[in-house]
Amino acid sequence: MLKRKTILDLQRMKAESEKITVLTAYDYPFARLMDQAGIDVILVGDSVGCVVAGYDNTLPVTMEDMVYHTRAVVRGAQQAFIVADLPFLSYQIDLAGARRNAGRLMQEGGAHAVKLEGGRNVAATLEAIAAMDIPVLGHIGLTPQSIHRMGGYRVQGKRDAQARELLEDARAVETAGASALVLEAIPAPLAAEITAAVSIPTIGIGAGPHCDGQVLVIHDMLGLCDKFSPKFVKRYADLGKLVRDGVSDYIREVREGVFPGPEHSFK
Repeated sequence: MLKRKTILDLQRMKAESEKITVLTAYDYPFARLMDQAGIDVILVGDSVGCVVAGYDNTLPVTMEDMVYHTRAVVRGAQQAFIVADLPFLSYQIDLAGARRNAGRLMQEGGAHAVKLEGGRNVAATLEAIAAMDIPVLGHIGLTPQSIHRMGGYRVQGKRDAQARELLEDARAVETAGASALVLEAIPAPLAAEITAAVSIPTIGIGAGPHCDGQVLVIHDMLGLCDKFSPKFVKRYADLGKLVRDGVSDYIREVREGVFPGPEHSFK
């Protein structure tokens, strides 16, 4: 029987300086392929709104969207630890709503942990969710649900005062009971300082090589989405070109009468 990764495995990996690998997934086929490849953690991110639904940002994503996509990912992965994002307005209004929605992602979606954005401003929410015995991850630095306040997708923590605030945020998230912490778009030295300062695993995205693990959006790293092109993304394959070429070949063969051939037809 295949062994499922747990939050304890991630904590052990930090203690033993073993890097944690994380990728996003939003459906059964990708989750299955990533699981077979040996990924440690699959994040069902609210980035689904941008790379799957075509929104300009993550703000329109709903709880129903997240439950649906989390269910699909859980069905496809047998070994990876599954984390699901709490979308905008699902945890900001009150603690009761935050607890209820975190529970929905676990009960209805099948997630093993949830993630929400913010530092000191969401410490009480993190604590309330953790008190339900739900593993919860924090997320500081560039927080996509806050892009209007931040003025867009900008690197955070470049000034000393802002860097100190992010370090305080990280400590507050840890104290509130978070099981891990995503660091997005912050300078590498600051990410290294935060990683050393907290006992929980840090997962970087655009935060340099010193975090305990790394995460990327699968559509970005496989060339399936050219809507955004962040500096921190490395493209490991160009599936977009393969898809376009395959579809072009199909169109040509249908129009020329080559497909379907005898081998694709019934007598």
